[in-house]
Amino acid sequence: MLTVMRVLVVEDFEPMARAITTGLRREGMAVDVACDGGDALSQLACTRYDVMVLDRDLPVVHGDEICRQMAAAKSPTRILMLTAAGSLTDRVSGLNLGADDYLAKPFDFPELTARVRALGRRAADPVPPVLTCGDIVLDSGGRTASRASRRLTLSAKEFAVLEYLLARAGQVVPAEELLERVWDEAADPFTTAVKQTVHRLRAKLGDPPVIDTVREGGYRIGER
Repeated sequence: MLTVMRVLVVEDFEPMARAITTGLRREGMAVDVACDGGDALSQLACTRYDVMVLDRDLPVVHGDEICRQMAAAKSPTRILMLTAAGSLTDRVSGLNLGADDYLAKPFDFPELTARVRALGRRAADPVPPVLTCGDIVLDSGGRTASRASRRLTLSAKEFAVLEYLLARAGQVVPAEELLERVWDEAADPFTTAVKQTVHRLRAKLGDPPVIDTVREGGYRIGER
């Protein structure tokens, strides 16, 4: 159950968009925001998202049209339609348009988070809920990590980087891929955020070192 996800929140009511974005980022997700349907389509065209939280009644391009276009393109992005229209007829029509799930406003944030995670699991290749490498154990659901039974105190980004590397055990993960999957559109592509985060993570993991740096390649945990 990989919790590292790239999420697009499409919501034209700024306080709602800000609240959802802040909450999902606290859960370790990389979240971008679009304030109207046209902006959403532009971002979908250039970024691979696991899940989109989509308000239905949007300016510029309606949420229903976004669903139609994504269904026609067979987009792998999962859609959680979020709207004030919560009748049975509304839910059925939204799902028939191509939405994968439907949540009516007002909603409880833990339920929204659970639904986003569930859709993220469907969007990605299956990953065990508990990831291990040697004496490192990471519980994605419980959001805990330990080494040699010693609990690790990790920031959201450190946890996400460790989780992503463990899920890709033995494979070289380019820094650019980590930046795309763990951070969001606000990240500077020339930033040293990935390098600095890996440096801090190595220090917290302790010896012997488990994260290899592959020259001109990226980072790797585990044997090839």
